[in-house]
Amino acid sequence: MKESILNFTKQFSYQPEIQNAEKISVVDGPLSEKYDNFILAGMGGSHLAGGILHAHTPGVNLYIHRDYGIPAYDEHFNKKSLFIASSYSGNTEEVLDFADEAYSKGYDLMIITTGGKLLDFAKENSLAYIQLPGDGIQPRLAIGYSTIALASIVNPVVIPELQQLQNSLKPEEIEKDGLEMSENLFNKIPVIYTSNKNRAIAYNWKIKMNETGKIPAFYNVFPELNHNEMQGYDFIDDNRELSKNFHFIFIKDTDEHPRISKRMDILEQQFQEKGFQVTVLRLNGETRFEKIFKSLMLADWTALGLSQKYQTEPEQVPLIEDFKKRIK
Repeated sequence: MKESILNFTKQFSYQPEIQNAEKISVVDGPLSEKYDNFILAGMGGSHLAGGILHAHTPGVNLYIHRDYGIPAYDEHFNKKSLFIASSYSGNTEEVLDFADEAYSKGYDLMIITTGGKLLDFAKENSLAYIQLPGDGIQPRLAIGYSTIALASIVNPVVIPELQQLQNSLKPEEIEKDGLEMSENLFNKIPVIYTSNKNRAIAYNWKIKMNETGKIPAFYNVFPELNHNEMQGYDFIDDNRELSKNFHFIFIKDTDEHPRISKRMDILEQQFQEKGFQVTVLRLNGETRFEKIFKSLMLADWTALGLSQKYQTEPEQVPLIEDFKKRIK
């Protein structure tokens, strides 16, 4: 696991190739000129790239589907969309179901995967596809590959900025901060809060705590949480025990709307007055992608540190794998 984190930046040298590109007329110019929308189906780590691209470029017309079948958009919308089935393993049943339905209804479809049934489906039906490098790592650790692959389809102009990360990101320089963070979170339940535009960062933190750290973790976003969730922490003596193990992480950005920044500051103050532990993490970097991926690497090191403290295996996800076996 440690080696995977240290070698993570090498993923940004990846140059994806679209096989059967003529099926989606990619040879005629950028796909954004042909398609009004992109509909990405993925589960777990396989849809994380979509959230990251949204966090970088909120205006991109990318819709993320995390379910069986295809989303219930109208026929006109679907005909002007490119359906993208993404599964790192190639065997995710929800994504296979999405691909099968999109193909059977005649919608334009392409595949992103390392192999498995999804790659077989693409080859059997002569679909456009990108075959990701099969490094044998978990999908959450292959997010560099998947982000560049997805960007090459929906927003290729950002690829040079992504490629810069192989030089600007220094995983070894972030390790110490991550391990210190794991000290603060030991025997605590992380609750990660950030702005809506940085939702994908908070969500990535949560799943890294779940899958690598093997602990419960939760996230939410401003300003919505100010209208409901925060009230749940206004404890009294009879329910004080419910909240004692929470440790709040506020992810802040200098580019926030000023009212969002004020909301964060005020809630941080309120929580501290109630005796909660609050850690503030500030996004930093020369580019938007550098800010995003620096934070995600900090999350990786933090989750690995927690796994070491709890003496759990950090990379594998045995409960999830057992569930998959039972549901077959």
